Amino acid sequence: MKKFLIFRYLICVFSFWFLIFSFTISCGQKETNTIRIGLIVPITGDVKTFGESVRNSVLLAVEEANAKGGVNNKMIKIATADDKNDPTEAANACSKLINQDKVKFIIGSVASKSSIPLSEICQEAKVVMITPTSTNPKVTVRDNGERKDYVFRACFIDPFQGTVAAKFAIENLKVNNTAILYDISNDYVKGLAEYFKDAFTKMGGKILVYESYGKDDVDFSALLTKIKANNPQVLFIPDYYNKVGLIAKQARAIGIKSIFLGGDGWDSPEMAKIAGDAINGGYFTNHYSPQDPRPEVQEWVAKYKVKYLSNPDALATLGYDATLLLLEGIRVAGKEDATLVRDALTKMSNFPTVSGNITFDAFGNPVKNAVILQYQNGEQKYVTTVQP
Repeated sequence: MKKFLIFRYLICVFSFWFLIFSFTISCGQKETNTIRIGLIVPITGDVKTFGESVRNSVLLAVEEANAKGGVNNKMIKIATADDKNDPTEAANACSKLINQDKVKFIIGSVASKSSIPLSEICQEAKVVMITPTSTNPKVTVRDNGERKDYVFRACFIDPFQGTVAAKFAIENLKVNNTAILYDISNDYVKGLAEYFKDAFTKMGGKILVYESYGKDDVDFSALLTKIKANNPQVLFIPDYYNKVGLIAKQARAIGIKSIFLGGDGWDSPEMAKIAGDAINGGYFTNHYSPQDPRPEVQEWVAKYKVKYLSNPDALATLGYDATLLLLEGIRVAGKEDATLVRDALTKMSNFPTVSGNITFDAFGNPVKNAVILQYQNGEQKYVTTVQP
């Protein structure tokens, strides 16, 4: 009887360890057949609609890829982190994804102020990063001009965007003076203000007021009073929708009649809710328009609406494009080797995306068009397309 009990005990022990071994092998095979990609976006915080749009589109692109068998016969798995539109949160999320989750590819972030520290971490770790929407040149290039060769973007950059806005103001709006308000603490906003200012003055325009505010400011009455006294034809506000909405509302309330002009940070369904009628008539530069009749655009708009019951904004479109670019880089590389994927992206030419065919320049920036949109009755309306 004793021998029988010992025998049963040994059988149980053997079965237990066999199950553990089998489970470990199974998990290892599962991971081997999976390509892990990190996604860092603001799901909470002051620009959460940006993060939601990018996340939705990345997941849609991955869902489509996996439905077709994945990439190189491997399924794509997304590990999402919320950076709350905070540079420190973004850096912490990036470090975790790289060091703990062992990802070799990262999509993100949305705002340049978060993507710049991300780019430094990814470059140091030799992890391929592609930001869908961060337009500040410092994301891919250091102050000394050195290229961060593991970092790319799916959007145009602020020097181009600022020049497009200045050219539109002078040539289309027929104005010759402007005031500029910007957030001194935000790399994207500060940079776009500077690029617009430089381009506008080089084209013969005059800057009547050039003033900054802090990231937590909500009362702009003193600055707006100064602007009203100078009576500019245009008020350039290159900030995100949440701040622009407040500024526009307060500006109209004290009688400022200037035409509002801004950048791609204006693109949010929340803009009209915050600004109300104050934003009507305002123009902004953007990456695409859902009213573009190109078949690839209309196909994209249709499938996004089926999935999420709303029109895709530029953030969603660039998130989708960034994912397509990264997956194509992995496909061409043939394996999850970050250096090979970097090389594949660098050599990419005329790759078709929703926002246009993409070829990367020497600094990891796509050469592409910009569009001008206008808010009319709370909705965005396509105005014109501007080529590089």
